[in-house]
Amino acid sequence: MIPAGFDYHAPRSVADAIKLLGDLGPDAKLLAGGHSLLPMMKLRFAEPSALIDLGRIGELRGIEQQGNEIRIGAMTTENDILRSKLLSDKVPLLVEGAGWIADPQVRYKGTIGGDISHGDPGNDHPALAIALDASFVLKGPKGERVVKADGYFLGLYSTQLDPSEILTQIRVPIPPAGSGWSYQKLKRKTGDFATAATAVLLQMKGSSVAKVSIALTNVGATPLKAREAEGFLAGKSLDEKTLAEAARLAMSICEPTPDQRGDAEYKTAMCGEMTRRALKVAAERAK
Repeated sequence: MIPAGFDYHAPRSVADAIKLLGDLGPDAKLLAGGHSLLPMMKLRFAEPSALIDLGRIGELRGIEQQGNEIRIGAMTTENDILRSKLLSDKVPLLVEGAGWIADPQVRYKGTIGGDISHGDPGNDHPALAIALDASFVLKGPKGERVVKADGYFLGLYSTQLDPSEILTQIRVPIPPAGSGWSYQKLKRKTGDFATAATAVLLQMKGSSVAKVSIALTNVGATPLKAREAEGFLAGKSLDEKTLAEAARLAMSICEPTPDQRGDAEYKTAMCGEMTRRALKVAAERAK
Protein backbone atom coordinates (compact mmCIF):
# COMPACT_ATOMS: atom_id res chain seq x y z
CA MET A 1 0.00 0.00 0.00
CA ILE A 2 0.93 3.66 -0.33
CA PRO A 3 1.16 5.85 2.79
CA ALA A 4 -1.22 8.74 3.31
CA GLY A 5 0.16 12.16 2.44
CA PHE A 6 2.54 13.86 4.85
CA ASP A 7 4.92 16.81 5.05
CA TYR A 8 8.65 16.08 5.18
CA HIS A 9 11.24 17.97 7.21
CA ALA A 10 15.01 17.36 7.45
CA PRO A 11 16.46 19.52 10.25
CA ARG A 12 20.22 19.95 10.60
CA SER A 13 20.38 20.24 14.40
CA VAL A 14 18.76 18.74 17.47
CA ALA A 15 17.47 22.19 18.45
CA ASP A 16 15.73 22.56 15.09
CA ALA A 17 14.21 19.09 15.38
CA ILE A 18 12.86 19.84 18.87
CA LYS A 19 11.36 23.10 17.60
CA LEU A 20 9.69 21.28 14.71
CA LEU A 21 8.18 18.76 17.13
CA GLY A 22 6.64 21.61 19.07
CA ASP A 23 5.48 23.55 16.02
CA LEU A 24 3.98 20.60 14.14
CA GLY A 25 2.14 19.09 17.08
CA PRO A 26 1.41 15.53 18.21
CA ASP A 27 0.67 14.18 14.72
CA ALA A 28 4.29 14.67 13.63
CA LYS A 29 6.65 11.72 13.97
CA LEU A 30 10.42 11.39 14.17
CA LEU A 31 12.09 9.30 11.47
CA ALA A 32 15.28 7.40 12.33
CA GLY A 33 16.02 4.24 10.31
CA GLY A 34 12.34 3.89 9.39
CA HIS A 35 12.12 0.10 9.66
CA SER A 36 9.24 0.24 12.15
CA LEU A 37 7.45 3.45 11.18
CA LEU A 38 7.43 3.20 7.37
CA PRO A 39 5.79 -0.28 7.18
CA MET A 40 3.09 0.95 9.59
CA MET A 41 2.52 3.98 7.36
CA LYS A 42 2.22 1.80 4.26
CA LEU A 43 -0.43 -0.29 5.99
CA ARG A 44 -2.18 2.90 7.19
CA PHE A 45 -1.74 1.81 10.81
CA ALA A 46 0.08 5.13 11.27
CA GLU A 47 -0.80 8.32 9.41
CA PRO A 48 1.46 11.11 10.67
CA SER A 49 0.85 14.57 9.31
CA ALA A 50 4.60 15.16 9.08
CA LEU A 51 7.90 13.30 9.30
CA ILE A 52 10.95 14.86 10.93
CA ASP A 53 13.97 13.05 9.47
CA LEU A 54 16.88 12.93 11.93
CA GLY A 55 19.30 11.49 9.36
CA ARG A 56 21.04 14.79 8.57
CA ILE A 57 21.87 15.71 12.16
CA GLY A 58 25.55 14.90 12.50
CA GLU A 59 25.65 15.44 16.28
CA LEU A 60 23.40 12.38 16.68
CA ARG A 61 26.03 10.02 15.27
CA GLY A 62 29.25 8.66 16.66
CA ILE A 63 30.84 6.46 19.31
CA GLU A 64 33.31 7.85 21.84
CA GLN A 65 34.73 7.18 25.27
CA GLN A 66 34.44 9.76 28.02
CA GLY A 67 36.06 8.61 31.25
CA ASN A 68 34.66 5.22 32.21
CA GLU A 69 31.69 5.56 29.89
CA ILE A 70 30.97 4.92 26.23
CA ARG A 71 28.66 7.43 24.57
CA ILE A 72 26.78 6.49 21.42
CA GLY A 73 24.76 8.92 19.30
CA ALA A 74 21.19 7.78 18.83
CA MET A 75 21.45 7.83 15.00
CA THR A 76 24.49 5.54 15.02
CA THR A 77 23.68 2.54 12.84
CA GLU A 78 23.90 -1.11 13.78
CA ASN A 79 26.64 -1.49 11.16
CA ASP A 80 28.64 1.29 12.84
CA ILE A 81 28.32 -0.60 16.13
CA LEU A 82 29.45 -3.84 14.56
CA ARG A 83 32.53 -2.19 13.03
CA SER A 84 33.56 -0.20 16.11
CA LYS A 85 36.89 -1.31 17.56
CA LEU A 86 36.20 0.79 20.66
CA LEU A 87 33.01 -1.13 21.36
CA SER A 88 34.61 -4.44 20.50
CA ASP A 89 37.32 -3.75 23.07
CA LYS A 90 35.21 -2.14 25.79
CA VAL A 91 31.59 -3.34 25.41
CA PRO A 92 31.63 -6.54 23.31
CA LEU A 93 28.12 -7.52 24.51
CA LEU A 94 26.72 -4.61 22.52
CA VAL A 95 28.59 -5.68 19.39
CA GLU A 96 27.42 -9.27 19.74
CA GLY A 97 23.83 -8.12 20.20
CA ALA A 98 23.94 -5.88 17.11
CA GLY A 99 25.09 -8.86 15.06
CA TRP A 100 21.84 -10.66 15.87
CA ILE A 101 19.67 -7.80 14.60
CA ALA A 102 17.81 -8.42 11.35
CA ASP A 103 20.10 -8.68 8.28
CA PRO A 104 22.93 -6.62 6.70
CA GLN A 105 20.55 -4.42 4.68
CA VAL A 106 18.64 -3.42 7.80
CA ARG A 107 21.80 -2.97 9.87
CA TYR A 108 23.16 -0.41 7.38
CA LYS A 109 20.14 1.87 7.98
CA GLY A 110 18.69 0.80 11.34
CA THR A 111 19.81 2.89 14.32
CA ILE A 112 20.33 2.13 17.98
CA GLY A 113 18.14 5.08 18.97
CA GLY A 114 15.29 4.02 16.74
CA ASP A 115 15.43 0.49 18.10
CA ILE A 116 15.20 1.79 21.67
CA SER A 117 12.67 4.58 21.11
CA HIS A 118 10.09 2.33 19.49
CA GLY A 119 9.52 0.48 22.77
CA ASP A 120 8.98 -2.86 21.05
CA PRO A 121 9.75 -5.75 23.45
CA GLY A 122 10.92 -7.76 20.44
CA ASN A 123 13.75 -5.31 19.73
CA ASP A 124 17.19 -6.32 20.97
CA HIS A 125 18.78 -3.11 22.26
CA PRO A 126 16.39 -2.58 25.19
CA ALA A 127 17.46 -5.78 27.00
CA LEU A 128 21.10 -5.20 26.05
CA ALA A 129 20.91 -1.69 27.51
CA ILE A 130 19.35 -2.97 30.73
CA ALA A 131 21.97 -5.71 31.11
CA LEU A 132 24.71 -3.10 30.62
CA ASP A 133 23.16 -0.62 33.10
CA ALA A 134 22.97 1.97 30.31
CA SER A 135 21.32 5.38 30.49
CA PHE A 136 19.51 7.41 27.83
CA VAL A 137 19.84 11.14 27.21
CA LEU A 138 16.52 12.78 26.34
CA LYS A 139 16.33 16.37 25.05
CA GLY A 140 13.25 18.53 24.74
CA PRO A 141 12.05 22.13 25.05
CA LYS A 142 12.63 22.01 28.83
CA GLY A 143 16.24 20.87 28.46
CA GLU A 144 18.07 17.58 28.90
CA ARG A 145 17.48 14.69 31.27
CA VAL A 146 19.21 11.34 31.71
CA VAL A 147 17.17 8.24 32.56
CA LYS A 148 18.23 4.67 33.33
CA ALA A 149 17.42 1.96 30.80
CA ASP A 150 16.10 -0.14 33.67
CA GLY A 151 12.69 1.46 34.19
CA TYR A 152 12.61 3.40 30.90
CA PHE A 153 10.29 0.89 29.20
CA LEU A 154 6.77 1.24 30.64
CA GLY A 155 4.71 -1.13 28.50
CA LEU A 156 4.08 -2.25 24.94
CA TYR A 157 5.43 0.57 22.70
CA SER A 158 5.45 2.84 25.77
CA THR A 159 8.54 4.52 27.25
CA GLN A 160 9.49 7.50 29.40
CA LEU A 161 10.24 9.53 26.25
CA ASP A 162 7.87 12.50 26.13
CA PRO A 163 6.31 13.33 22.72
CA SER A 164 8.20 16.64 22.79
CA GLU A 165 11.58 14.96 23.38
CA ILE A 166 14.26 13.28 21.28
CA LEU A 167 16.52 10.44 22.41
CA THR A 168 19.94 11.83 21.56
CA GLN A 169 22.51 9.55 23.18
CA ILE A 170 23.05 6.19 24.86
CA ARG A 171 25.58 6.08 27.71
CA VAL A 172 27.09 2.74 28.69
CA PRO A 173 29.39 2.22 31.69
CA ILE A 174 32.49 0.28 30.62
CA PRO A 175 32.27 -3.16 32.26
CA PRO A 176 35.13 -4.12 34.57
CA ALA A 177 38.11 -5.84 32.95
CA GLY A 178 37.63 -9.58 32.83
CA SER A 179 33.84 -9.44 32.54
CA GLY A 180 32.10 -12.20 30.63
CA TRP A 181 29.22 -11.50 28.29
CA SER A 182 26.75 -13.22 26.00
CA TYR A 183 23.59 -12.53 24.02
CA GLN A 184 21.82 -15.75 23.12
CA LYS A 185 18.88 -15.41 20.74
CA LEU A 186 16.51 -17.94 19.24
CA LYS A 187 14.82 -16.85 16.04
CA ARG A 188 13.13 -18.74 13.21
CA LYS A 189 15.09 -17.20 10.35
CA THR A 190 17.46 -14.37 9.43
CA GLY A 191 15.76 -11.02 9.96
CA ASP A 192 13.15 -12.28 12.42
CA PHE A 193 12.47 -11.03 15.91
CA ALA A 194 13.48 -13.24 18.79
CA THR A 195 11.31 -16.10 19.89
CA ALA A 196 13.23 -15.46 23.12
CA ALA A 197 16.64 -14.02 23.93
CA THR A 198 18.82 -13.35 26.98
CA ALA A 199 21.59 -10.82 27.59
CA VAL A 200 24.12 -11.55 30.34
CA LEU A 201 26.99 -9.52 31.79
CA LEU A 202 29.01 -11.42 34.39
CA GLN A 203 31.93 -10.93 36.75
CA MET A 204 33.51 -13.91 38.50
CA LYS A 205 35.59 -14.13 41.65
CA GLY A 206 37.50 -17.35 41.37
CA SER A 207 34.95 -20.03 40.55
CA SER A 208 32.01 -18.07 42.03
CA VAL A 209 29.74 -15.39 40.61
CA ALA A 210 30.70 -11.96 41.97
CA LYS A 211 28.05 -10.01 40.03
CA VAL A 212 25.65 -10.81 37.21
CA SER A 213 23.13 -8.87 35.16
CA ILE A 214 20.44 -10.73 33.20
CA ALA A 215 17.88 -9.16 30.85
CA LEU A 216 15.28 -10.89 28.68
CA THR A 217 13.95 -10.05 25.21
CA ASN A 218 10.42 -10.61 23.84
CA VAL A 219 8.93 -12.57 26.75
CA GLY A 220 6.85 -9.75 28.22
CA ALA A 221 5.31 -6.38 27.39
CA THR A 222 8.73 -4.85 28.10
CA PRO A 223 12.28 -6.19 28.34
CA LEU A 224 12.59 -7.96 31.69
CA LYS A 225 15.35 -7.85 34.31
CA ALA A 226 15.70 -11.27 35.93
CA ARG A 227 16.44 -9.96 39.43
CA GLU A 228 15.63 -13.17 41.32
CA ALA A 229 17.96 -15.15 39.07
CA GLU A 230 20.69 -12.54 39.58
CA GLY A 231 20.29 -12.68 43.36
CA PHE A 232 20.29 -16.46 43.41
CA LEU A 233 23.54 -16.70 41.45
CA ALA A 234 25.53 -14.26 43.61
CA GLY A 235 28.34 -16.13 45.36
CA LYS A 236 27.59 -19.47 43.69
CA SER A 237 29.57 -21.51 41.19
CA LEU A 238 28.01 -22.02 37.80
CA ASP A 239 27.41 -25.76 37.71
CA GLU A 240 24.52 -27.45 35.93
CA LYS A 241 22.34 -27.31 39.03
CA THR A 242 22.72 -23.56 39.54
CA LEU A 243 22.33 -22.90 35.81
CA ALA A 244 19.07 -24.85 35.82
CA GLU A 245 17.74 -22.92 38.82
CA ALA A 246 18.73 -19.56 37.33
CA ALA A 247 16.93 -20.53 34.11
CA ARG A 248 13.84 -21.53 36.13
CA LEU A 249 13.83 -18.21 37.97
CA ALA A 250 14.14 -16.32 34.67
CA MET A 251 11.25 -18.31 33.25
CA SER A 252 9.10 -17.49 36.28
CA ILE A 253 8.79 -13.82 35.28
CA CYS A 254 7.97 -14.47 31.61
CA GLU A 255 4.57 -13.50 30.21
CA PRO A 256 5.06 -13.87 26.44
CA THR A 257 2.34 -13.27 23.88
CA PRO A 258 1.52 -16.32 21.72
CA ASP A 259 2.10 -15.75 18.02
CA GLN A 260 3.55 -17.44 14.94
CA ARG A 261 6.82 -17.96 16.82
CA GLY A 262 5.18 -20.22 19.39
CA ASP A 263 2.77 -20.43 22.28
CA ALA A 264 3.49 -18.97 25.70
CA GLU A 265 4.76 -22.25 27.15
CA TYR A 266 7.24 -22.77 24.33
CA LYS A 267 8.53 -19.20 24.43
CA THR A 268 8.97 -19.38 28.18
CA ALA A 269 10.89 -22.64 27.90
CA MET A 270 13.13 -21.15 25.21
CA CYS A 271 13.81 -18.15 27.45
CA GLY A 272 15.05 -20.56 30.09
CA GLU A 273 17.31 -22.28 27.59
CA MET A 274 18.69 -18.99 26.25
CA THR A 275 19.39 -17.89 29.84
CA ARG A 276 21.26 -21.11 30.59
CA ARG A 277 23.32 -20.81 27.40
CA ALA A 278 24.08 -17.10 27.93
CA LEU A 279 25.29 -17.70 31.49
CA LYS A 280 27.46 -20.61 30.40
CA VAL A 281 29.07 -18.68 27.53
CA ALA A 282 29.57 -15.57 29.68
CA ALA A 283 31.31 -17.66 32.35
CA GLU A 284 33.62 -19.16 29.72
CA ARG A 285 34.55 -15.65 28.54
CA ALA A 286 35.13 -14.23 32.01
CA LYS A 287 38.81 -13.93 32.87
